Amino acid sequence: MDSASLEPSLYTVKAIFILDNDGNRLLSKYYDPELYPSMKEQNNFERNIFNKTHKADNEIAFLEGMTIVYKCSIDLFFYVVGSPQENELMLMSVLNCLFDSLSQILRKNVERRCLLENMEGAFLVVDEIIDGGVILESDPQQVLQKVSYRADENPLSEQSVAQHITEKLALTSNA
Repeated sequence: MDSASLEPSLYTVKAIFILDNDGNRLLSKYYDPELYPSMKEQNNFERNIFNKTHKADNEIAFLEGMTIVYKCSIDLFFYVVGSPQENELMLMSVLNCLFDSLSQILRKNVERRCLLENMEGAFLVVDEIIDGGVILESDPQQVLQKVSYRADENPLSEQSVAQHITEKLALTSNA
């Protein structure tokens, strides 16, 4: 190994993705353009990881020179991929933040159907946790604040228009 590859870097995450229990991609982001540049290479990599991990009880795997931490929930598999010398605890903190944030957004129903119904929220969560391979946040509560999701609030579409207008009037009269 050359010394340049051992120097510390902010770019700790190479990829993050979520697969269903058949190994099909639901969400993925690759941050290293040289790692797997084509969709075919990405799918092969994901399939290899899924085949190695879907029946294992571990939380970490090493495949194709990558450090991979993963977690499964009902019918979803969450993966965070880093370089071979990457700190597994850093990658695990990203994985836990992703899982806990999505758990809050999906109201504890971390399953395929709920994820697909809330895909825009899932992409927002990933973007708040990682930017270009750099870990920005590992606290799920901070992530939820940034994406403006509250598990106990109803979305605007479920509120009546009268309630919304009353709240806006109350805010303007207090000012």
